[in-house]
Amino acid sequence: MKLEQSKHISKKYKQLDDKDLVRFYRQNGDEQAFSELMNRHQTKIYSYIYSMVGGAGKADDIFQETFTKVITKMDDTYNEQGKWIAWVMRIAHNATIDYLRKQKRFVDVSSNYDEESNTDFYDRLPDEDLVSAQEQLEKEEAKSSLMTHIAELPEEQRQVVMLRHYYEMPFKEIAELTNVSINTALGRMRYALINLRKLFDKEKEQEEQNYAQRG
Repeated sequence: MKLEQSKHISKKYKQLDDKDLVRFYRQNGDEQAFSELMNRHQTKIYSYIYSMVGGAGKADDIFQETFTKVITKMDDTYNEQGKWIAWVMRIAHNATIDYLRKQKRFVDVSSNYDEESNTDFYDRLPDEDLVSAQEQLEKEEAKSSLMTHIAELPEEQRQVVMLRHYYEMPFKEIAELTNVSINTALGRMRYALINLRKLFDKEKEQEEQNYAQRG
């Protein structure tokens, strides 16, 4: 799906924040206000959906379903006290999870529990591992292979990476959106970062091997 930016939008709308744009649309049916909201956020919303379902065709359907619900529900269920984009992401997330469950591909995480120690595995990870993994991810974000590696993560890890790094959502909101505790959300992020670091290390090793063979 090729996401298109609406070009015929007055400059005044680009200077407004999301809250004002939502108010203009809800009160006056202002299509330019809604178009500006779409321009700002559609790429990230679509990227989240695509990263979860792994196919353009189904991602297109879920994206369209999401915004059909957004348009029909903005007058009824949206609370202006909250962030509009967080509300939209909740709709997109729920639509995506519904699809994955229908495909019988959605599996909840249970690997973070260690029966021997009766503690959460993530709570016992050294802080320096998380820091170094975070630094590694930030260094590699510019690479085009990032989305490829994110797609290789388990679904629950892909969720938290996309929501945290591409939407900069706080972990409290991620936990609420994905219906888990904050500790679980943090744990999934730690594990995702560690796995991403391993994937990038593997990619680098492969590149070095290929270079040596060419030499």
